[in-house]
Amino acid sequence: MLTPGNVHDCKVAEACLTALPPTAHLVADKGYDSQKLREWLEDRGTEPVIPPRSNRKVQYAYDKAIYRERNVIERMFCRLKDWRRIATRFDRNITNFMAAIALAAAVIWWL
Repeated sequence: MLTPGNVHDCKVAEACLTALPPTAHLVADKGYDSQKLREWLEDRGTEPVIPPRSNRKVQYAYDKAIYRERNVIERMFCRLKDWRRIATRFDRNITNFMAAIALAAAVIWWL
């Protein structure tokens, strides 16, 4: 799902995750720390591995060992952002943008 740059990802997280089968854990950063998303994940049978924001009154516990594995995904996004066309979202058409991501992913995988 491609959203405008001014829309927070947490607002569309539920819609994106509905398309996927439930998993045992969902690893996300502090930006996804919302009560609504946590409750929806728990109802779905998924344990949220999301660190709480520092200003949250109720500090939730999370599995720090699983959260450390998030770096694999972060490194993948950093490699994609090496491509100027993707980092600046040069293509406004979603088909062209997704094709550029597929091309960049193939080249990154090849190297």
